[in-house]
Amino acid sequence: MISVSDRRRACELINEANQNGARLHEACAELGLHLRTYRRWSIGGEIKEDARPEAIRPAPSNKLSDVEREAILAVCHQPAFASLPPSQIVPKLADEGVYLASESSFYRILHDANEQHHRGYSQPPHPRKTPTSYCASAPNEVWCWDITYLKSPVRGLFYYLYLILDIYSRKIIAWEVHEQESAELAAELVQRAVLKEQCRETLQVLHADNGSPMKGSTLRVTLQELGIEASYSRPRVSNDNAYSEAGFRTLKYRPDFPQNGFVDLTAARTWVHAFVGWYNGEHRHSGIQFVTPNERHEGRDAAILAKRAAVYREAKQKNPGRWSKETRNWEPESVVWLNPERALMG
Repeated sequence: MISVSDRRRACELINEANQNGARLHEACAELGLHLRTYRRWSIGGEIKEDARPEAIRPAPSNKLSDVEREAILAVCHQPAFASLPPSQIVPKLADEGVYLASESSFYRILHDANEQHHRGYSQPPHPRKTPTSYCASAPNEVWCWDITYLKSPVRGLFYYLYLILDIYSRKIIAWEVHEQESAELAAELVQRAVLKEQCRETLQVLHADNGSPMKGSTLRVTLQELGIEASYSRPRVSNDNAYSEAGFRTLKYRPDFPQNGFVDLTAARTWVHAFVGWYNGEHRHSGIQFVTPNERHEGRDAAILAKRAAVYREAKQKNPGRWSKETRNWEPESVVWLNPERALMG
């Protein structure tokens, strides 16, 4: 509980900020308070102890009585219902013309009685750690990769696009289209990509999803030999590999993407080759201040963004009335994080 002196000091700071021109809600936010809390503390100009913890609150009118709670437990203890969850018990009782309480009330009462447990082969949920965060401050430090399906002429059969992306520049480093998924093909692609970029000394991490090609022993051994750390997303959490997912979305939302599939493997490879050329060399990427991945990868983005900033400054000088604030920020992104939650929290 916050003491009266701490409350008074907080209100004094907020009042002082407000007198100097700050809005009340902004001043409260700086102290981690809600505006309503400040108003409750400062009402009448007198700061008092918080009486809410000792306040007497009337019981809800729809609260179940002790007798009703015992009746629910007694039903759950019956042999016909003892092995069933409330989601099964409540409908069965309704079929018999009986209503005791809602399903959520059954769960709550069983939980309060310490009778809501996983039984038999059912296991409690296992908490999963958040993925490790990685920071890239230059090209070829952190890569991510994934595989996506490309439709073929035969329903249910697909071509598979393997794609490696540099998270700092968003450049597509390497890609291939095959008729199957395998860790061997992925390992060969990674080796060729590292050789092409000459980045064995700088590349630290290759991030991927949890698919079998990503975690195959052949690829794992290849990464160990290259001195690259293998990083993986949490199961069924696509956001952990957001850069790859965003790249695939851009690919499949291109106006000329064949919605009905590719006629053959050669057609798929030809189309992806053209897409990669456009993506790396022409597409101004929103995540890197609207420069192309090639410009970012080759270090030309700083000069381009500086020129843009100069254009904006000159435009503001010519007509300052059109700008109520500063001109657009064209500073290049200095670092890029992969799954930054842990880094920000630490």
